[in-house]
Amino acid sequence: MATTEAKKKQQQQQQQPKTSLLSQGLIGLTWIILFFFLGSYLITESWTWGYRGKWTNINTYIPQELRLYDGSDPAKPIYLAIDGDVYDVTLGGGWYGKGGSYHHFAGVDAARAYVTGCFQDHLTHDTRGLTEEQLKGIAHWKKFYDRHHKYHKIGRVLHEPIPEDAPIPKPCKTAVGQKP
Repeated sequence: MATTEAKKKQQQQQQQPKTSLLSQGLIGLTWIILFFFLGSYLITESWTWGYRGKWTNINTYIPQELRLYDGSDPAKPIYLAIDGDVYDVTLGGGWYGKGGSYHHFAGVDAARAYVTGCFQDHLTHDTRGLTEEQLKGIAHWKKFYDRHHKYHKIGRVLHEPIPEDAPIPKPCKTAVGQKP
């Protein structure tokens, strides 16, 4: 009788599907990740333990909000936008802060001025009328900010649509020449 019970137990063990060490590890890792984010949310009311940095801080701004981050208030970060993408350039405060040589870019989407060199009249997101080469220049500047080790994208600026009957900005006579 003991042998029949032992045989039944052995047959039951053989019939039960065996899980591999890898699948058990993945199940365990899934539970750890789940508890990590759940614990984060329960403790800090944030899924990322309150982290607000390069990979989690994507916001939407309107132009009026963006102007608040022009570097004139040292307690606030410095933001600039190019072609709708907003970047935090606070670490370059010497360049973009008040009195800096690129302060005119802070707090606005000045995509046109990046390629025309007109820092008085072309501080606008309006890229109508630009040449293909100038549009490539804007793409180059976006790539510069995307790949920069100190600056990072923090969001998008939502512009009102430009009316179809609005005039294209006039060519600038006070443009600053491009560096070679």
